[in-house]
Amino acid sequence: MRTLNILIRPYDAATDLKRLSDIWFDASMAAHPFIGEARLVEQRQLIEEDYLPTAETWVACHEREAVGFISLLGSFIGGLFVAPDRQGMGVGRKLVSHALARHGELSLEVYTANEQAVRFYSSLGFRELSRRDVDDFGSPFPNAALHLKV
Repeated sequence: MRTLNILIRPYDAATDLKRLSDIWFDASMAAHPFIGEARLVEQRQLIEEDYLPTAETWVACHEREAVGFISLLGSFIGGLFVAPDRQGMGVGRKLVSHALARHGELSLEVYTANEQAVRFYSSLGFRELSRRDVDDFGSPFPNAALHLKV
């Protein structure tokens, strides 16, 4: 695994919105093909207009380019996304470590069909608390609730 030199900085709506939206969309298409492109296009508008402006978002940069981000609602990870061509290079680990240092504990929900993400969170020590058979939109995509405490 090649590890990138990563700088983590706060989100800046004026300069980051388009790039983070692109990262979110590309990573979501790769990780959540079962959701379908049409629904992801709809969700992208929510990400840009509602979610990113209200969440505590941290941006991972490599050589001044945004390559990933983590968005928090308190200690809940609302989203962790890394550009597909930068996955497996330590970006997600650094973002989680940054968030954990700030909050002392983290929780999240992950689609169980996203096996790569489930393995990733497990490797960091997250433990499953519960499962549900539908996602936040009532669609039949099972989710697992995970938690990690320092």
